[in-house]
Amino acid sequence: MPHSPGPDSCAELRTQVRQLTAEWRSAGRYVPRSDSWLRSFDLEFSKELAARGLIAMTYPVEFGGAARTHVERLAVTEELLRAGAPVAAHWIGDRQIGPAILRHGTRELQEEIVPAIASGKAVFCLGMSEPEAGSDLASVRTSAEAVAGGWRINGHKIWTTQAHHATHAYLLARTERTGRKHEGLTEFVVDMHAEGVTVTPIVDLSGEHHFNEVRFDNVLVPAHRVIGEVGGGWRQIVEQLSFERGGAERVLSSYPVLVELIAETARQAGDRELRALLGSLVARLAVLRRLCFEVAQAMDDGQAPVQQAAALKYLGNAFEHDVIEALRLTDLCQDPAFDSTFGQALLASPAFSLRGGAAEVLLSLIARQEARS
Repeated sequence: MPHSPGPDSCAELRTQVRQLTAEWRSAGRYVPRSDSWLRSFDLEFSKELAARGLIAMTYPVEFGGAARTHVERLAVTEELLRAGAPVAAHWIGDRQIGPAILRHGTRELQEEIVPAIASGKAVFCLGMSEPEAGSDLASVRTSAEAVAGGWRINGHKIWTTQAHHATHAYLLARTERTGRKHEGLTEFVVDMHAEGVTVTPIVDLSGEHHFNEVRFDNVLVPAHRVIGEVGGGWRQIVEQLSFERGGAERVLSSYPVLVELIAETARQAGDRELRALLGSLVARLAVLRRLCFEVAQAMDDGQAPVQQAAALKYLGNAFEHDVIEALRLTDLCQDPAFDSTFGQALLASPAFSLRGGAAEVLLSLIARQEARS
């Protein structure tokens, strides 16, 4: 179990991240932006964080981690997101793939992959969504057939963020067809440079490229690259989504917009409507940060807080949208450029309520918990 954080440990971590991001900004090495955890990729920045022990913070020391708590990791991720730092290179691997492999992977897979995540050398993308499945992960059609020495993968994934940079993919595939869509699913680690993997860019309206289509054509995956039990993928992925949905990135994707809104409210001190709106948003942010803290505490207690994480993501997505809408009351969003703070956030906002599970999926998880309580 991770050690309990001391009274000053989170403050020290926050100071460390603030100093690092300030140094990189002042040197012109990055420009803060909205949605940085998906759209702002800088492998050198991620490796700098790794060298300072700020990646794989909750992982065991023997695998390159720091054996810290999820609460301490939350402090670091909050500061990185507040700074709009370029963290996309390590975010997915650090947040959910490493923990999934540590919980369910074989010793061989742990030794191969987890230290590479901790050092910033392994860059992961998520092979989940498919053209005809979307948020319904149980409907995936990508297949994995057992062959000598491993598995043969065939299928098609879409909206795969940073796949063109990734060294590895987490892949959800169907290893058995039982007639029940939640059965027969298995999780794999796939080498993105393997023969038969093809990445096709999806360019958005601003000309940015972070989404991709990925096709797997008879891709051979070694037997030890299975995460957990063959056919047990659904149970594992539901647990894994606690890591994906329950973090500060579900609240702070549009934080740079909030910073501008605060500054504009100060300039328009006489605008009572704007001041009241900002006060409401800040109060909501305080509650959401508390929810993030409680999810992190539950993880430190060894739980997989599926419903709590779903509630956080649902409420956090609404908050992120409302921050962007609030800026419309100011002069800052008039004819916004794609690369402005408002423009970046506005372009990213349609995905807020989709990635990690659509609102309807989240509400069903919350409702089932309420029915049991």
